[in-house]
Formats: sequence, C-alpha cells, structure tokens
Amino acid sequence: MQEQNALGRALNSVMEVGRDLLAKRGLVSPPGTSTNDSLLAMCRELLHHRGEASGLALAGEILDTYQQLDNEGRQAFFLSLAREFEVDPDLVKSAAAAYNSDPSPHNLSGISKSVEAPRLKLFRRINMTPGGTPLLVAMRGHLSSLLREYPELHRVDADMKHLFISWFNKGFLELRRIDWSSPALELEKIIAYEAVHEINGWTDLQSRLREDRRCFAFFHPAMAHDPLVFVEVALTDGVPGAIAPLLQQDRDPVPPRDASTVVFYSISNCHKGLAGISFGNFLIKNVVEELRKEMPWLKTFVTLSPVPGFRKWLAHADLEGLAEEDMLEKVRAPSGRVVEADTSEALMSLCAHYLVNEKSRELAKDPVARFHLGNGAHLYRLHWAADLTPKGREQSSSIMVNYLYDLDKIEVNHEAYFDQGEISVSKMVNKLLR
Repeated sequence: MQEQNALGRALNSVMEVGRDLLAKRGLVSPPGTSTNDSLLAMCRELLHHRGEASGLALAGEILDTYQQLDNEGRQAFFLSLAREFEVDPDLVKSAAAAYNSDPSPHNLSGISKSVEAPRLKLFRRINMTPGGTPLLVAMRGHLSSLLREYPELHRVDADMKHLFISWFNKGFLELRRIDWSSPALELEKIIAYEAVHEINGWTDLQSRLREDRRCFAFFHPAMAHDPLVFVEVALTDGVPGAIAPLLQQDRDPVPPRDASTVVFYSISNCHKGLAGISFGNFLIKNVVEELRKEMPWLKTFVTLSPVPGFRKWLAHADLEGLAEEDMLEKVRAPSGRVVEADTSEALMSLCAHYLVNEKSRELAKDPVARFHLGNGAHLYRLHWAADLTPKGREQSSSIMVNYLYDLDKIEVNHEAYFDQGEISVSKMVNKLLR
C-alpha cells in the first residue's frame, strides 16, 4: 500500500509539470468551448501525443471533463467513440494486401494494428493516469445503460471488456478477509454493494462479521479500497434450509470448532462496468482454500442460493405436462400473494425442472444456477419457504437451493457440464423431477 501511495504521489507530481506544459502549448480548451467538444478534442490529441508528463496531464483532464458530462453528454461522447474512433477499413485492406504480397512477421503485425480501433489506444492511455482505472470501469457502467437503444455502442463495450479481461486478470487480484477491523471505507462499500440480502446498517454488518461468519473480497491494486466482488459465509453445524436463521442478529453463534459446514449465502459483484468479467468462481475456490487452512476439520461446502429467474420463467412458460391443470392458476398467482402450502409440491417440481431442463445456449437458464454449475457444483437440495421476504417470494416463490461443492468431484462436474451439458443432481432433486 505504501508503494502504491508513493507511486501515486510521483505520478501526481509528473502531472503537475504536465499541466504547465499543456497550458504553455495551448492544449487546454479556451473558455466558451462546449464540454463535449472539449472532451473529444483532448481525446484526439491524446491519441497522437508523445510527451509523458503532458500526456498524463491530458489524460487527467479527460477524466475530469468526462465527470462533468450529464446523461445526454455521455450519450454523445459514447456515440463519437463508436463512430469517430473506429477501425479504418482502408487501413485494413492495405495491411491485408501487404501481407498477401509478403507474409512477413512485420506485415502480420500491421494487420493486427489495423484491426484495432483507435479507442483501445485511447483507453490504455487514460488508464495510465491516477484514477484512470476506476473511472473507465464507471464509464462502462454508464455505457451499459445505452446498449439497448444504440446497438452500435456494443463495439465500444466489447473493446472495454477486452481490455478489462486483461487488466483484471486473476494474477492481479488480492483476496482479503473483511472483518470489523477493516477500514471504514471498505465496510461502507460492503453495505452499499450487497446485492442479494440487503445489509441494514452497521449493526447488521457487525452481525455478519461475528466469529461464526466470514466475508472475503477481491481487490485490484488500482482500486485499493473498492472491492470487485465479495462473498459472505456462515459457519454452521449442518446444511441450512432457510435464509432467516443465517441473517438473524440475536443468534447464538456456533463456535468455529463445532462447525462442520461452510455456507456461501451471498455473492455480490460490485461494479456494473465489470459485467462479464468472471471473478466469483476464483473467489469461491480461493475462499475454500483459506477456510480449509484455518479450519481443516470443515468437510461440507454448500451455498444457500436464490433462484432469481424462476417466477419470470414461470409467468410465460408452457407448463403442459409439467403441472396439473387445476394448479396452473395457483402456481402463477401474483407474487404478492401469501405463499400457499398446497402449491408447494407443484412449485418445487417446477423449480427443479427449471433448474435442470431449461437452458440458454445449452447452459442453465437461471443465472445463479449457471454460475455454480459452471464452477462444478452439484445441485443438492431445494427448500420450500426458505426465503419469505417480498424479494424471495417475487423471484422464486420462496424457494432456495443448496449447491454442493464436493471438492473431489468439482472438476469432473465442471467438465461434464460444459462438454456434455450434464448437470450433477442429487436423489432428492431427481425425485422432484419425476
């Protein structure tokens, strides 16, 4: 951390010199220039700029100016990135012709350069300035809200994702345990980013960090106190079938020495701009290793997971042959209704079918199932009335799932899932399917 702070101070010092150079060379936009025009002018300049100090300062000016944009300004900026900072077809043709005449390494390199959009170089240069990485992540988050309306922006999104896959490589990530002694800034982020089971203030957070609980997060050096993804863990003496006891604040904690089971009950991705960059699978495996080192007597590793896509699928699915005729209206009843016991058997059976048989591109349709099954987990148990919160009823009719991480079979399950589309299921799940 001290090394990062020293580097940050050095870069800021260089940028101060660079700002003076920019001002002397007239590269700072004059008063009266629109924010968006100024931003684009600086982006064009940065693409061809050679000076290190002034280049860092220019990138810093781009960051500051972007943050002044309103939603309309961001939209115009992204569209300019898609249209103006795009691959030049003539350069591609010329490079291809040169390689066709002489298939040398030099000409092959020329093809590689010609098919790379100039905005990639722009993003790399922006990333070099202090604060560049988190702002580019935020920028992609802003961009994501425009993709449906402006399909041409998918090219910009794909370029950013391509860079982020390299920049947020597993080798750069640091696993940290979050506890009550962690910096306040990190604790505040955990409260803000929790996406599965809302944390209701500091008392609730403290409860989730007691001796029978654990929280682990991945961090990136460029975002030192801002987690990328985190997982909340409960240490229990058995496999749980409901979420309320895990979240209960006035519980009697299970002494870690008496725990037999690790329960992953919440995984939260923290940044919309990092969508599609996989961290969770590495996180779970690293946490398993950490916990086995700390408590080698732990034997069972399971999740208690929601089924977020179940009721959305249920509302529009063809249920012929999957449920009795007289149950159709009941199982599709509005989510606000009290969960009725007489629908439990039908809904549990339908949920098992949804998890195992409903696919998206040959993988499980439900996003949580797709994640855990892709990690090599085993579909272990379904639980009725496991989440009676409004969100739990609305998403999954109160049903929750245990995915079992059998450490001896994870790789076998993973290979079977991706190679043959096979899902490892328990006898209990098979009974529900029949």
